[in-house]
Amino acid sequence: MSQKLEASVNAPIEAAGKPIRILLADDHTLVRAGIRSLVESIAGVDVVGETGDGAAVVGLVEVQEPDVLLLDLVMPNMHGIDIIRRCDDRCPNTRVLVLSMHAESEYVREAMAVGATGFLVKDSAPEELPVAIWAVMNGDTFVSPRVSRAMFDVPRRRCTDQPGEQNGRRPLFTPRQRDVLRALANGRSTKQIAADLDISVKTVETHRARIMQSLGIKSANALVRFAVRGHYDSNH
Repeated sequence: MSQKLEASVNAPIEAAGKPIRILLADDHTLVRAGIRSLVESIAGVDVVGETGDGAAVVGLVEVQEPDVLLLDLVMPNMHGIDIIRRCDDRCPNTRVLVLSMHAESEYVREAMAVGATGFLVKDSAPEELPVAIWAVMNGDTFVSPRVSRAMFDVPRRRCTDQPGEQNGRRPLFTPRQRDVLRALANGRSTKQIAADLDISVKTVETHRARIMQSLGIKSANALVRFAVRGHYDSNH
């Protein structure tokens, strides 16, 4: 990165007046080390902790209270989507900036729907990272330019009039829709899902259609790929 470019991307962060505190979560040690080195090269940013264990992320966020959590979506012991949801519930002052190798719109949509404020693809140019950090710190949403803007047909947060849902927020999928996704990821047919969940085939088809509409997915095969890639066949 040239001196001129480095100065331009660092200036907004330095202008914040105090260091931005960053927590790193990525299960690949070498990748995490590389990200840490890049983050530490940004003026006005401090790394306050790191982990490669998904189950440890939320606890670390609660203890360290970072300004920004840089999070890989595919983590062992707890999937990134569930981490984002828990952080949004328990640590609302921490912005979650996803770092992922996946650029598919369905990943971005669900991450943003449950509380992420940014999504950065891992093969992005290094100078995008400080820009993304400053954007989320400034209350904006940042998404890697290579990711299609069409995904934002679905609002990041959906409001509901139903009582008992904290702050009027709800995730992109209902519990039953997640049951359907989990069954699809495990190779179950529509009839089998209906039998497993004790609902009608028509109801399964309705849930599936609504999931596809939310994600902008046009084919059943693409939906199954999303369910498998999102680890709905495991502890999701």
